[in-house]
Amino acid sequence: MVTTMQCDIVSAEAQIYSGAVELLVATGVEGELGVCFGHAALLTRLIPGPIRVVEAGGEEQVYYASGGFIEVQGDVVTVLADTAVRADDIDEAAAETARKDAKEALANQQGEIDYGRASAQLAEAMAQLAALRKLKNRAGRG
Repeated sequence: MVTTMQCDIVSAEAQIYSGAVELLVATGVEGELGVCFGHAALLTRLIPGPIRVVEAGGEEQVYYASGGFIEVQGDVVTVLADTAVRADDIDEAAAETARKDAKEALANQQGEIDYGRASAQLAEAMAQLAALRKLKNRAGRG
């Protein structure tokens, strides 16, 4: 019995992943969403966060998407991400620095600040750090 589906994770820059998967877990606008073989057709928006893929055979991969859409059609799930990277490729120090800078900008009551931009930068940095935490927990390093 087939229990896998085709999964493609693509960004504007490149195809990040393509293969048979047993499960994909992503962060949608309504919360965390799990997709496995036989899932109903779906199109929903993604918010910045980790994407966890369990490949055929049980190996797990973690990616980060800055937002985009997820589409499920038949036995194919496609993530159309604004930006997507393997969690292994995220620079933890840079993400932590970006988080601190955005928090400081939001706390700054003097000077000109674009609160929308600072909030978006904070959300993105927090989502990248969440993807790294999931990767470390999966590897037993966190």
